[in-house]
Amino acid sequence: MAEITPGQAYGFFTDTSVCIGCKACEVACKEWNELPGNAPVFGDGYDNTESLDSQNWRHVQFIDNVPDETMGAGQGKAWLMMSDVCKHCQHASCMEVCPTGAIIKTEFDTVFIQAPVCNGCRDCIAACPYDVIGFDEQTNVARKCTLCYDRLQGGLEPACAKACPTDSIQFGPVSELHEVASKRLDTLHSQGITQASLYGHDESVYGGLNAFFLLMDKPEAYNLPNQANAVLPRRNNLGGYLTGLVTAVLGLFAGLIALRQRRPTLPEGSDPAVSAAAPAQGPAAAQEQEPSPPAASPPAASAQEPPPAEAGEA
Repeated sequence: MAEITPGQAYGFFTDTSVCIGCKACEVACKEWNELPGNAPVFGDGYDNTESLDSQNWRHVQFIDNVPDETMGAGQGKAWLMMSDVCKHCQHASCMEVCPTGAIIKTEFDTVFIQAPVCNGCRDCIAACPYDVIGFDEQTNVARKCTLCYDRLQGGLEPACAKACPTDSIQFGPVSELHEVASKRLDTLHSQGITQASLYGHDESVYGGLNAFFLLMDKPEAYNLPNQANAVLPRRNNLGGYLTGLVTAVLGLFAGLIALRQRRPTLPEGSDPAVSAAAPAQGPAAAQEQEPSPPAASPPAASAQEPPPAEAGEA
């Protein structure tokens, strides 16, 4: 393998057309990164990992898209299998929302979570469109695929790519992987497999994915957002900012109009200063200004002279 050089973008090209579902990538990932994993749970198929999380940084999907009815000769259809992993997006929404700067781009252009800086807020988990980040209840930090950052620093390829027996997972400089993927796609199309397509190889999906895929069906079949939906949240787009600005201006005008309508209308020719100083004329004020009735006066003394005294009383 060629020397791994810092300053160059590295990633994965996952060719799902040759994935056999052996799960060697899952095992190698857990062994190298010392991930204890979760207790296996079997559902309707052979998938006992269920999803990517803090303990599963590689997840082999088994997608049973074979119809129940019997197919005729030459109409056979195979299961879809894909080793899923963090996409190491160029426009990484998890890195944008991280409040502590714990999520960074490394010298290999990969997305890496610095555990000592993570405060466990889980904003990145909510922001990731691929649900690849999980919260470790033991360490209280978010965790995901590191693209074997420690191995890259030592000049070694990631463990999952080294363990893959069919080269479904290929590691290398992203620019070289793009050439390999284009040739593989042309080969499949020449064989009549027209439904094969590349996902994440260009800027149409989150600015480009350093871990991109060759799919044998539509992205939705693999639980991947299609090109129309693979955009950052609207608040990060110019249209979102303009919409917010227009809404704020309209709200300001509406407030001014409402305030103007609440101002009292003065009679023509009146002095605003005098009107402002005048007491309120409402019902309560009128009641206060109504003069109180006069207090009752004591009865006046009689104006008649007292009767003349008797002769005997003189």
